[in-house]
Amino acid sequence: MDKHIKTIAQLNRLVHEPVRLQVMSYLATVDEADFLYLMNELELTQGNLGSHMSKLEAEGYISVTKEFVARRPRTSYRLTSDGKVAIKQYWRLMRSIVSDVNE
Repeated sequence: MDKHIKTIAQLNRLVHEPVRLQVMSYLATVDEADFLYLMNELELTQGNLGSHMSKLEAEGYISVTKEFVARRPRTSYRLTSDGKVAIKQYWRLMRSIVSDVNE
């Protein structure tokens, strides 16, 4: 049991938050995603998603691109190399926890 507690304590709290975990897991599977798509898929308000994205950007886990498409603003996000490492480490630790529990 002590091993599980130590492993759980190693989980990245920034990534572990459910919305940020969903965002980072999704971004790990695509080149980029735009703000409106993420907002609609996750059923979040603009302010809620914006807050989470700001935290991920501040940590260096995502990069943000702002542009105009057909005269409309478009904000898109990509995982950075640090973000890719963070999500891979997170899932590696989770697999370890699940594996240990199933033994």
